[in-house]
Amino acid sequence: MRKWTGIAVGVNLLLGIPGVVPVWMIWYFATNGPLASLGWTQREPTENDGILPMLLIGVPVLTVSVLLWVLANWPVRHRTTLSWWRYAPAALLVTLIPTFTLMIIL
Repeated sequence: MRKWTGIAVGVNLLLGIPGVVPVWMIWYFATNGPLASLGWTQREPTENDGILPMLLIGVPVLTVSVLLWVLANWPVRHRTTLSWWRYAPAALLVTLIPTFTLMIIL
């Protein structure tokens, strides 16, 4: 089972590289939408298209990303000793490592 733990980490690290895009899209939507409406952030001055373009692009990208993540992790999780409720948060945190790395570097 130790071999599959390493494979799970590798799969999620690799999924985290293109996973930077959906995380960025969620952040962009949140800062220009709900958080700006609450006064917690300032809107991008050139962002005057409204919410529809963000939803038309963001929803399909997020849907494909989540489906890809679940489909890639499902067979790997069955070969480990962890339950889904323990495996999924750990896999999600490993998937976010590239995003956190970019946040620190940039």
